[in-house]
Amino acid sequence: MHAASMNIGTRYGRHARGAGRHRTVADARRRLDRLARLLDSALRVPGTQIRFGADSALNLIPGAGTVVAQGLSAYLIWEAHRLGVPASTMARMIGNLAIDSAISAVPVVGWVGDVFFKANLKNMALLREHLDREGQVLDLQPDAAPRA
Repeated sequence: MHAASMNIGTRYGRHARGAGRHRTVADARRRLDRLARLLDSALRVPGTQIRFGADSALNLIPGAGTVVAQGLSAYLIWEAHRLGVPASTMARMIGNLAIDSAISAVPVVGWVGDVFFKANLKNMALLREHLDREGQVLDLQPDAAPRA
């Protein structure tokens, strides 16, 4: 068993630090998955298959919108760290956020680019891969087939 998964009980066991309520890895996974979908694909452009989320919409607000969107994305990465994601995966997640930040920094063109580069969904895929590999949680996607 991976050392990071052995720490899961102290990092993210029954009680999250300071939260005062029960939290499990499964709860964190569902919560972070909802956040990633909200940020990257909550809405669809009518008549198309193009999806976007709060990340793209917030970037329309100069300065503050980008800071809020990147802060929420950074929160997802912080929670992945607390869940024991290894340094190599953390580096990939931070890289996705850095690319997203660079795209978002370009006015107008960056807003369009942000619709197509979905850093939070990419980071959730990395987190799910880690948790599945460590055997922490089965895939919680409602449309996923059960594993044999």
